[in-house]
Amino acid sequence: MRFCPYAQRARLVLAAKGIKHEVVNINLKSKPEWFLEKSPFGVVPSLETSDGKIIYESPIVCDYLDEAYPGKKLTPADPYKKAQEKILLEHFSQVTTAMYKIMFAKKDNQDTTELKAQFFEKFKKLEELLTKKNTPYFGGESLSMIDYMIWPWIERFNIFDVLEYLEKAPRINAWRSLMLQDPVVKDTFTDPEVLSNFIKLYFQDSVDAVDYGLD
Repeated sequence: MRFCPYAQRARLVLAAKGIKHEVVNINLKSKPEWFLEKSPFGVVPSLETSDGKIIYESPIVCDYLDEAYPGKKLTPADPYKKAQEKILLEHFSQVTTAMYKIMFAKKDNQDTTELKAQFFEKFKKLEELLTKKNTPYFGGESLSMIDYMIWPWIERFNIFDVLEYLEKAPRINAWRSLMLQDPVVKDTFTDPEVLSNFIKLYFQDSVDAVDYGLD
């Protein structure tokens, strides 16, 4: 869970909202029974509130945190703008699907040329959407929920072997530079080399993968 982009979404929102919390990491290849009892789908992040309420699936967890806790609201109040961000997230889900296809093909030593071309078509659409918005962030003039929903995969472009495509997407590349300056992003950031070495161990089914990088 330390390296999971879905879990990072929740950690970003928790940090952005200044919510006190405890992180309990689990081995995603050997999920404990107590976790499966709390999260029947076996997905992370799963949130347990102080009064024992359980919430899971990263967009649902993040929306709950934004609505239930005080502080700066990360989602738009306007229903139309909120709907537009959800549509944008659906576009982005096509990008991540293409990224995972590349990763697993590479793991199996398959040629990824066609898969990368498919990825770039989806990624170009995301670039076009940000260009059309003509704002520094996907959420507008300031950083918001949609930016945190997208960020974890951009942070991991190196392990998906698509880092080169950032140079072909100037608006997203500029957005990435802004995101790297955000204190919340810095707080949850994982060094690319650590991510790369983790994924190698993970694909080797190494028991050391989940603890990689810990002192």
